[in-house]
Amino acid sequence: MTPVVQWLLLLNIGVHILLGYNPLLRIDLAFIPALVVSRPWTLITYMFVHGSFWHLLMNMLGLFFFGPRVEARLGSRAFLGLYLVSGLGGALFSLFTPYAAVIGASGAVFGVMLAFAMFWPHEPILLWAVVPVPARLLVIVMAVLSLYSGISGAGAGVAHFAHLGGFAGGFFYVRLLRRREWQRIERAGRPTMVERYAAELRIDTSRWEAIRREELHEINRAEVDRIMEKLRTQGAASLTPDERAFMDRMAAR
Repeated sequence: MTPVVQWLLLLNIGVHILLGYNPLLRIDLAFIPALVVSRPWTLITYMFVHGSFWHLLMNMLGLFFFGPRVEARLGSRAFLGLYLVSGLGGALFSLFTPYAAVIGASGAVFGVMLAFAMFWPHEPILLWAVVPVPARLLVIVMAVLSLYSGISGAGAGVAHFAHLGGFAGGFFYVRLLRRREWQRIERAGRPTMVERYAAELRIDTSRWEAIRREELHEINRAEVDRIMEKLRTQGAASLTPDERAFMDRMAAR
């Protein structure tokens, strides 16, 4: 369990327990797009409010299964940003249903799920714990179903547009992180593609070799092993900016 995922799980569960003692507070924390000007706090609070135990359980299972690996890849601060931006994306897309009371972490969790699919598109996800589906295909199908249901009105009571907004927020946030990483490389004085490629070949990996694997969380340790194997078999130029940034974070611990 990674730190931010752990705290988000505890916060969501804690809020659900507290609202059980004061259910009327749920509507004060819900996001109603038409009232956002007079209730701006609901842009954040709605992400931590759930309508039932099963609603909470489904979202927290998604966060539990997809969150730790994404946090290990991005780092805790960037992962928290991903979660919140995806949730805000869900609120933004909910403007299509201006008078609906939107609650739940679905938008934020869907953004985390999309980030997972962007980093590991071919990773098999066991649907219903039985059927293996590539992560990218699962996200595409869920996006199509959410779009269809949102337009047709199927599945009343489900914030389909919030799901789409979570996907959109997660997509643009990860793209922004990748763009900033490339800009960091360019600011180091290697602006051309040829120079960038040559620089990747000259990466000093000695600090990565010195990483104390036994002190890492098992998720981080597995990712370090995977990247080092990729480095050995495909060379430094094969590493993405995200992978290099991850290894630098692990080496700095």
